Amino acid sequence: MMDFVLETWVSTLIESSKLRWMLGKGRPWQPGEKLKLLFAGYNGTRNTGSDLRVEEMLRQLRHILGADRVEFSVMTQNFDRSRGYFEGTKQVHLPDIFPPFLSDEVPKHHGVVACEGSMFKSKFANALTAMMIGSLGIAAAQNKLSVGYGAEAGHMDSMLEKMCARYCRNSLIVTRNEESRTILRELGVPTELGTDTGWTFEPLPAEYGQKVLRQAGWDGNAPVLVVCPINPFEWPVKASLVKYALHSISGAYKQSHYRSVYFHNSGPEAERAYERYLTAIANAVDAFRKRRNAFVIMVATERLDARPGHRISEKLGGVPVLTSDDYNMYELVSILRACHMMVSSRYHGILTSMPGLVPSAGITMDERIRNLLNERGHQNLLMNVDDPDLESRVVAALDKLGREREAIADGIGRTVVRNLKVMARMGVYFEEEVQRRYPEFPTRSGEWSWEQYLPPLSPNLRALVETYG
Repeated sequence: MMDFVLETWVSTLIESSKLRWMLGKGRPWQPGEKLKLLFAGYNGTRNTGSDLRVEEMLRQLRHILGADRVEFSVMTQNFDRSRGYFEGTKQVHLPDIFPPFLSDEVPKHHGVVACEGSMFKSKFANALTAMMIGSLGIAAAQNKLSVGYGAEAGHMDSMLEKMCARYCRNSLIVTRNEESRTILRELGVPTELGTDTGWTFEPLPAEYGQKVLRQAGWDGNAPVLVVCPINPFEWPVKASLVKYALHSISGAYKQSHYRSVYFHNSGPEAERAYERYLTAIANAVDAFRKRRNAFVIMVATERLDARPGHRISEKLGGVPVLTSDDYNMYELVSILRACHMMVSSRYHGILTSMPGLVPSAGITMDERIRNLLNERGHQNLLMNVDDPDLESRVVAALDKLGREREAIADGIGRTVVRNLKVMARMGVYFEEEVQRRYPEFPTRSGEWSWEQYLPPLSPNLRALVETYG
């Protein structure tokens, strides 16, 4: 019911924004002004993937459009947790009850760039998708720039699907994969094919990650296996006034409370599935580390992942658990790349380790990891969170990571370089969309190489381009 209320509220605000614009309320971009863009996303929660992909988005688009010609703002849910991120960008607070904020904030800008990876799907939270549609829809209703950048689409509940079709038909959505593009095309939403924007992210040097591993107990010789677990069965998050009232009065639903009026999926069935998942991973990792004398760490790239990390750690006798609460994104990715192999249920755990050529296997709850490993040609390193034979499949995948490290790394390197080129093409699409919306905005002239549509590449990425390009 609360999802329905939020979605109706957002739809009403988009319609009223359009009416106000038609009546002359608001002001479009004028030549000579800086182009003010609002980056709408899920930031300020210490979700490493969400934060770093937006960091690279800002770097890329500022590089393409010209830092002196733009003024960027990015949403954050907690200023403390995004402090030190998004250099040169204003941060604005996104409240839990977001519709009034969108109605007030979006019209202050000349356009919106929606940056959440899971942009159009009901898997995680209908409220999040409603927020993405609302941001894009209000901008499009006012004939402003409206771009979803690096988006993924999956199953949406019927009302969200109708909202997407109605309010995003004048937006441009650059998707992370062809599967997402197909879903949106069927809804009549304009799309181009792109990728994630995390490929250009550069963490702290390798020495930092190695130092942290030694502090955690690594002897410098044993192969390091990093595990990035999640709780795949606590989604979706849904708003509930009834649960919120009971929680406020008696403390009920404490375990499933996310924040404000939002609660995770819960119940005996979800807990049993979660326990099977944790046990399967723990047993497989235990068997592998005994055979290979591996040093094992848990890494929570999202704050919520600390809970499954600690649960698995307990089953393994107390291995180190490193979390995004304690390490920022530059530090955490350095740690990931200092490891020798990975098994992960976090998409960005895998993606951000790939420029370090870390062999990785994925245990997926949706299409994101599946699409990425399929692109690498590593379908035999892919598992589902609810596979009945998950333990044996993880054991087999870990053995393969150990035996075929060089071949797997070769496929990873080629995929990284291919995606850098696709990310550059995304920059072309964005520049063209700015020109379409604002023909008088001064853009670059002349011929440009694909690398010039990316933010400046690190020496590590340049070496990969030379090797695999």
